[in-house]
Amino acid sequence: MGMQVNTNVAANNAYRNLSTTQNELSKSLEKLSSGLRINRAADDAAGLAISEGLKSQVGGLTVASRNAQDAVSVIQTAEGSLNEVTSILQRMRDLAVQAGNDSNSVESRAAITTEATALTEELTRLAESMNFNGKDLLNGGALSFQIGANSLDQISVDLADVGAIADILKTSPAGGKFAVADAALVAGTLAFDVVNPDSTVTTITTASFTAGDVNTVDQLAAALNSDSQFSGNLTATVDAGALVVKSKTGATVDLTAPGTGIAAGAVVGTSAGLDFSTAAGAATAISTITTQIQTVSSSRASLGADQNRFESVIKNLSVSKENLTAAGSRIRDTDMAEEMVKYTRANILSQAGTAMLAQANQSNSGVMQLLQ
Repeated sequence: MGMQVNTNVAANNAYRNLSTTQNELSKSLEKLSSGLRINRAADDAAGLAISEGLKSQVGGLTVASRNAQDAVSVIQTAEGSLNEVTSILQRMRDLAVQAGNDSNSVESRAAITTEATALTEELTRLAESMNFNGKDLLNGGALSFQIGANSLDQISVDLADVGAIADILKTSPAGGKFAVADAALVAGTLAFDVVNPDSTVTTITTASFTAGDVNTVDQLAAALNSDSQFSGNLTATVDAGALVVKSKTGATVDLTAPGTGIAAGAVVGTSAGLDFSTAAGAATAISTITTQIQTVSSSRASLGADQNRFESVIKNLSVSKENLTAAGSRIRDTDMAEEMVKYTRANILSQAGTAMLAQANQSNSGVMQLLQ
């Protein structure tokens, strides 16, 4: 082999190997310091894609678990309120049973109606006021909960419509609800026949109206309530455009109407709501309230089943999150023991390579002896 000074093949070879070793040493240091086997796509392109997908799933499952826990809180809030609704309905049923006894006087039935009315108003208040983070819980409808990392992982929860139940159970003391075609046409005196519980009839007449005295149903109700003969025994209100006339003693009310403004004798909707003024009305009320108790109980049972389902979801999400995290770790995290072996090897090779490069650089120094 000749002796050259322009090209030192041994030094070039030593330098190339040392560069490779230094690159491996740098990567080992990066992996050991970060704890990650994949620090950039070049480290493992396929592994990076898989691990990022797993990372998205783990993040989604974490949030989904919180969503499921929120769902449990919503259900517990709604079911707790329905528990009170059930208590109210049970009390109203007791009142209906009590009203079914003909030993009750007119005053007793009026007292029963007063309490039942107050309970119904509380049902309405509950329906309108009970919410979770601004979401109504007792006015029907359904809530959807995201319980997984993917778009279709949802559970829908149906909510009880306590507002509708309250409308069904509104007390309707014996009275009359009369269709008003045109209040401006009312003329002459209005005669109301009050049928008392003992079947006697008392006729209440009003002052005479002139057509055009009133123009709306609201004005007609106000005019009746300001009439001394009428207001001493009856009250007038308006419901959905109809004139509602009720007896202050709980008696049935009928009407003989003047002119063509009010449909005489046409009582609209007297069967709506609960009537405690008679034993027959109380019997109907018992059946109606019982049906609503069953409706609420069914809703509570459904909510209980949904809560158990969400608790199972939470447990399953925890297991899935744990397994997916472990899978991602196996792909992306550094095996510290294995990487330390590679680092030690690269470090020794680096030191050896440096030493050999120095030796290679000195290998052609013998040429100087020839030049002396």
